[in-house]
Amino acid sequence: MATIITMPRLSDTMTEGTVATWLKKVGDKINEGDILAEIETDKATMEFESFNEGTLLHIGIPAGETAPVDSLLAIIGKEGEDISALLAEKPADAAPANEETKTAEEIKGTEETAAQAETTKTTATSTASLPKGVVVITMPRLSDTMTEGTVATWLKKVGDAVAEGDILAEIETDKATMEFESFNEGTLLYIGIEEGNTAPVDSLLAIIGPAGTDISGIANNYKTGGTSKDAPAAAEEKETAATEKEKEPIVQEASTDGQRILASPLAKKIASDKGIQLTQVKGSGENGRIVKSDIENFTPAVVAPQTAAAPAAKAETAAAPVAPKVFVPAGEVFTEEIKNSQMRKIIAKRLAESLFTAPHYNLVIEVAMDDAMASRVVINSVPDTKVSFNDMIIKACAMALKKHPKINSQWKEDAITINHHVNIGVAVAVEDGLVVPVLKFTDAMSLSQIGGSVRDLAGRAKNKKLLPTEMEGSTFTVSNLGMFGIVEFNSIINQPNSAILSVGAIVEKPVVKNGQILVGNTMMLSLACDHRTIDGATGAQFLQTLKQYIENPVTMLA
Repeated sequence: MATIITMPRLSDTMTEGTVATWLKKVGDKINEGDILAEIETDKATMEFESFNEGTLLHIGIPAGETAPVDSLLAIIGKEGEDISALLAEKPADAAPANEETKTAEEIKGTEETAAQAETTKTTATSTASLPKGVVVITMPRLSDTMTEGTVATWLKKVGDAVAEGDILAEIETDKATMEFESFNEGTLLYIGIEEGNTAPVDSLLAIIGPAGTDISGIANNYKTGGTSKDAPAAAEEKETAATEKEKEPIVQEASTDGQRILASPLAKKIASDKGIQLTQVKGSGENGRIVKSDIENFTPAVVAPQTAAAPAAKAETAAAPVAPKVFVPAGEVFTEEIKNSQMRKIIAKRLAESLFTAPHYNLVIEVAMDDAMASRVVINSVPDTKVSFNDMIIKACAMALKKHPKINSQWKEDAITINHHVNIGVAVAVEDGLVVPVLKFTDAMSLSQIGGSVRDLAGRAKNKKLLPTEMEGSTFTVSNLGMFGIVEFNSIINQPNSAILSVGAIVEKPVVKNGQILVGNTMMLSLACDHRTIDGATGAQFLQTLKQYIENPVTMLA
């Protein structure tokens, strides 16, 4: 059944969008994750990817035209599917705000469309009935691929005065943790998503209005647009566990010294099945009660087994050597669970997709670094100039990619895209994981420009100040662990790139030059390639060119 795609809300203040470019045309096959179009918002031009697969049957907003959020953007379905009914009842792009609800309700054909209509209806009703000066703030879409967000920290609490431009909260997206500022002023009357909780885009985040305003009915009537995938299950599990714990009666069992042992029936049964004496177990429940987890985590002391021997075998048993006791140090089983951040979830998802969809192979080459080290000393002797080895490698990669554009490519089911512009992503480790800020048009930058840009991007990445647009559009990636003493490693490709370069540490060791053993400095480079786009010989030729540039830095200045 055909699916209607509407104009997305790609920023928290976006009310309409302009289709800058269509990257697909009617009749093209669409896969989940394909970029459909580039859409201009009120803040930036962003790529809009498809969350459905099928054939592009209809384009509702031609390139260059502007339409409100939720207008009919496209229809995706089966090839040859009849969509005349959907087109006859499509929402009017230029319809006034108070008519959008009625039009959306008339869109039928898919469950997704019906859900959109219901959301629009409820939101419009809630907005129309808001008291004067009251503004409902929803979970913003802070990146082009964001579908849900996690409130990392609230910087305001209920009752605080909020001015336009104040930072309300820090929100974790699928790419970074970003500050979310208020575009309204008033008093923070309500918080809809607590710290640490995750909710879909457009969920009720907060309500701002005049102090003392009664908002008791707004939060209940406002359509949040969905619920968190993890939160309901966790809440239900927690509630069930709490109910079972409350219902779990206390069973008393006498100990050898006449005192009573408190234990739940489930703990007693598990202990019986495992042959554990309750007198040996320390209870963690109320009043020292022994519960299920105490039995499961209990490690009994190991003693020599004792068996009853038959009278006829007494002499033989007595003569048998006594098994030595095994020493088991006293200790406590200790584990810790750390809730996965939104960034960590996306890193896991994207890297797993890359490794299991792209056939990786690695090419390794050793590079002499003596001339590069000497050249760096000369370059850095210039006032106000600071260039690192990583900057030199990035510059060499940019120049080598211009000579070997097949390395600078992307795989698609129907074609391979060769990028003739060079945008190099630089992997940066941050507290919650890894981000890849992008140096746009790296081949046109000098060494000092590369150095300054990398320091700026890396610094803002660690302070969570990067914009989503600064982490998009890479065509090749460099990952350097040499500063940690790692000599050689292999990286997973940062898709949709076709290759990633892993840079090791510079090592001083014996080398052979002109038949003599000398002390030299070398560095290992490992290139991970997608075999769908890059053949082994192509990758090897790229590494040869890269090696020439690094070993002869003067050639990069030509």
